[in-house]
Amino acid sequence: MIGTLLNTATVVVGALVGRFLGRKLPARVQETQMAAIGLVTMVLGVQNALGVFAPGHPPREFLAALLALLVGGWIGEALRLDDGIQALGRRAEARFAPGDDSGNFARGFVTTSILFCVGPLTILGCLDDGLRGDITKLAIKSVLDGVSAAAFAAALGWGVLLSAGTVLAVQGALTLGAGLLRPLLTEGMIAAMTAAGGVMLLGLGLNLLGVTKTRIASLLPALVLAPLFLLLLRAAGTR
Repeated sequence: MIGTLLNTATVVVGALVGRFLGRKLPARVQETQMAAIGLVTMVLGVQNALGVFAPGHPPREFLAALLALLVGGWIGEALRLDDGIQALGRRAEARFAPGDDSGNFARGFVTTSILFCVGPLTILGCLDDGLRGDITKLAIKSVLDGVSAAAFAAALGWGVLLSAGTVLAVQGALTLGAGLLRPLLTEGMIAAMTAAGGVMLLGLGLNLLGVTKTRIASLLPALVLAPLFLLLLRAAGTR
């Protein structure tokens, strides 16, 4: 759990630093910051997705990721996952930032919670930490998340700080469950999960830029479904 605790701490510190600096920045600078974060998030999403969706890649992982996103989106909408997470953010906003009707508190919490917990470094880093005590990947992720938390907090406020709790819960569960997950997850499964997460990050970046209003949280079941669909495709003999 050392890697997860380090990651949680850097998010907290980054959010505090960003919030302190954000109060001193003009609105135009904050808007430009958000645009930059949105663009970088899109780049990260494309990098993650191209591991499977690039031309010439074996289609099995591609199909698994695609099916996971489609079916996962249906399940997420049926369960109203995005609405539930947004409601959680609004309740936190009412408790910790009463009188703030901008919606930035909830937006910061939801956006950074997804951003910090979707990606290959989260999965691989938690497996390494839980099985071997190797925190190298999570240490790298901690630096990246700390910088991102500062930038997000400068623009969106205190909601980013609460995403540290999401990081602690999600990565802590993955780390503690690493012994069970490692024998089950092949490289192909991780690739399919990473690709699905990359598409989600791309959508998150577009949301940050104001281009779309996709309910990204509704796609979260895809991260669980991607390896399962890959297993089914392998059993069916798909190459």
